[in-house]
Amino acid sequence: MKKVSLLIISIFFAVQFCNSQIIGTNIGNIAPELKYKNPDGEMMSLSTLRGKIVLIDFWASWCKPCRIENPNIVSAYEKFKNTSFKYGEKFEIYSVSLDKSKKSWKEAILKDRLNWEFHVSDLGGWQSKGARLYSVRSIPTNLIIDKDGKILAKNLKGARLHRFLEGLKK
Repeated sequence: MKKVSLLIISIFFAVQFCNSQIIGTNIGNIAPELKYKNPDGEMMSLSTLRGKIVLIDFWASWCKPCRIENPNIVSAYEKFKNTSFKYGEKFEIYSVSLDKSKKSWKEAILKDRLNWEFHVSDLGGWQSKGARLYSVRSIPTNLIIDKDGKILAKNLKGARLHRFLEGLKK
């Protein structure tokens, strides 16, 4: 009887373990929560975007490659923001700035016409908690997550970003 009980308990925990979702930064993982202030001082959480396809974009105003990539990201946002996808409704961007200067960060948002709502930073530069959590070693760096927060892709830039999003459409 004890052996049967131990077997049932073991099977129960094995099933629970297999069904659990790993939080991490690899494709297939659930993206770790990010919660930082926007330029106006409001806290904005990544988890509030559940249900949508989200591009998490790590960038900075002082980063020339980031600023060169920004028009592509703006174009993707305009093209896909109201799209229905297989793995989520609509497209949103959660921009995480590695700036230290709030003024430079705000100016870059305006100048590059980054017209989405979710801009956050802890103004920690390379010591940013979000960058450390996501092991960001260079910028621009991005990840795409689905409606459940699962990481679908990483570091899609230029036309590759657009093609990937096209492929997710219903």
